[in-house]
Amino acid sequence: MISFTLNGEKKGFETKTDKLSVSKLVEIRDLKGFFAVELNLKIVNKEDYDSTFIKDGDNIEIVSFAGGG
Repeated sequence: MISFTLNGEKKGFETKTDKLSVSKLVEIRDLKGFFAVELNLKIVNKEDYDSTFIKDGDNIEIVSFAGGG
């Protein structure tokens, strides 16, 4: 079980390998469009989603962008 904070809420995720990539989290959350993922105060580049893994105690912020005026 991996425990982390996502947008201020404590979350847990059960995995067989004790690994959860940022890309898997994006898939689980069904995120589409324009968004940014911040892991422990650092923006994760989209090309690094598959190779960046969430660990116990990590802090993740996901921000979506919306147009308007």
